[in-house]
Amino acid sequence: MAKDVDLSSKEWRDLIFEGKNKEFGAYQLRKASDSRHNRAMIVIVVVIAILFALAFLVNTVIKSAEARPEDTIEQAMAEMVTETVEEEEIEEEPQRIEEQKPEVIKEELLNTAKMTEVAIVQDDQVDEEMKSQDELKEDDRAIGQVNEDRGVDDIINAQEHKEVVVVEEKAPVEENKVFESVEQEPQFPGGVKALYEWLGKNINYPPIAAENGVQGRVTVRFVVLKDGSIGEAKILRSKDPELDKEALRVVKKLPKFIPGKQNGQAVNVWFTLPVVFQLQNAH
Repeated sequence: MAKDVDLSSKEWRDLIFEGKNKEFGAYQLRKASDSRHNRAMIVIVVVIAILFALAFLVNTVIKSAEARPEDTIEQAMAEMVTETVEEEEIEEEPQRIEEQKPEVIKEELLNTAKMTEVAIVQDDQVDEEMKSQDELKEDDRAIGQVNEDRGVDDIINAQEHKEVVVVEEKAPVEENKVFESVEQEPQFPGGVKALYEWLGKNINYPPIAAENGVQGRVTVRFVVLKDGSIGEAKILRSKDPELDKEALRVVKKLPKFIPGKQNGQAVNVWFTLPVVFQLQNAH
């Protein structure tokens, strides 16, 4: 009895999974096993059929080719006919060459050949004559042809290789001239901040001005010479005679500046400096 049981049948599957969860994976696999087996068998049958068909087609083509050897013979005959025709054409070519017209040499080439002929004569037979205008024109044409042979690129390259040197001529600077402004202004060593720190340490407030409570700004104009030293100095804007006198005194004691420059040369330059006088107890 056990041999007659179909383990893949629906009855046997329901019997095994009776009272169990049929959503379980094993039940679903058994349920779909029949369709999988059928698809597998169909695929195998189709593949075998394709293989048999290919084998049949290959055998048929080979046999049909072997049964028609006349194709090969016809191809060989065609090649022999082609070679025969080519040999006949080669034999006929010398006759065609004989019938060709001789090449006509251009008159310009003939003239050139004539011009390049060299005659060897004795010294006493040499006739040194001036060239005519026609001969000079011919020479010019020959020279022009040589230039044309050089090509445009060669002429451009020759022009590009010409070095053009441009020298800037600097105007001479007068020896004692004092400039109002220059390319590089004079500078105090350390800058403006260092300049006012030096003034603060070296200015002596005039006692009379301090007693009278006089204070304010005095503008001094002086020359920074080409060696950096201080030259002529004068009051540009006055505040009080005592303050003016002290401002001039302290300016003339200034250390050397970095001189101003014009066209790269050290020159004399006017420099304007405001000097501020201010009392410490002033409000």
